[in-house]
Amino acid sequence: MNPLRIERRTLLMAAVAAALPAALPLARAAVPWPSKPVRLVVTSSPGSGGDVFARLLAPGLQAALGQPFYVENKVGANGIIANDFVVKSNDAHTVLFAPSSAIVINPFIQPKLPYDTQRDLLPVGQIGLSGIFLVANPETGIASLPDVVRYAKANPGKLSCGSWGNGSSGHLALEGLKAHYGIDIHHVPYKALSTELSDIIGNNIPMGFMDIASPVPHIRNGKLLAVGVTGTQRAPATPQVATFTEQGFKFDADGWYGVFLPAGTSNPEMVERLNQALVQVAQSADIRKKFEDQNMALPAVKPAAEFARSIQSDMKVWGGLAKLADLKMS
Repeated sequence: MNPLRIERRTLLMAAVAAALPAALPLARAAVPWPSKPVRLVVTSSPGSGGDVFARLLAPGLQAALGQPFYVENKVGANGIIANDFVVKSNDAHTVLFAPSSAIVINPFIQPKLPYDTQRDLLPVGQIGLSGIFLVANPETGIASLPDVVRYAKANPGKLSCGSWGNGSSGHLALEGLKAHYGIDIHHVPYKALSTELSDIIGNNIPMGFMDIASPVPHIRNGKLLAVGVTGTQRAPATPQVATFTEQGFKFDADGWYGVFLPAGTSNPEMVERLNQALVQVAQSADIRKKFEDQNMALPAVKPAAEFARSIQSDMKVWGGLAKLADLKMS
């Protein structure tokens, strides 16, 4: 046997063996995220505040992360349909864009959620800070909270108020208002904000709680009266509208929109990458102005861990209000 051939074969095998440890980590390395177009699932109908804000964010996220972000609306049940869709998507490229009510209220009032909010959704980042509007049809003459209280007390059980669904933050705000003043107002839940808006403008119902963006054009053109806004501050595009607290009903809970990934198919690296993209987009002066034009303040995006802690804090506030109102959905 040729000793040179044995030596060459030994050297070749040694070279392959030496290369394997370096090659194996490459084989195990995760595919960079996102590796394909991302579906941004919104809980509300086209044209609603949540839909508008998601569509404002999408181009910036695409620029930051190198993949298209397209908005898909999954409407109904105060966000449960959208949340469940994302959780069960089994796809880290399906991202949830949800209002605070769909995250911090539902667990307290919905006894049979098809998912576990804290286990199945990974908090990525908070977008925006605002209250919600109470608006009325001008024919009612209701232009302030004192007007609501006077009318309700003079006409017990005859005043109706809409919201975007049973268990929404609008619904809880109404229950808090009723409890605080001892008044009787009938709640009218809607599946879509657009339908509620049309019904208030058409005077099919006299008033309703709505998101911070949808009613703005109609307030400006006189088709709606802005009764008040919840939260800690007046909204940027409607500074003339007083807060509930300023009108005598302390209601300082702020609303927000949040971005979440499905826990089952996501990891901390994906969360961090998407959070940093949100930070980058929110720093844009153009995006901030567009948000403020839609009546939403846009503070700096918190780190994901800080956002998760603020969710826990908000759950205590809204959970307490749900308990006070003894509100449970069947």
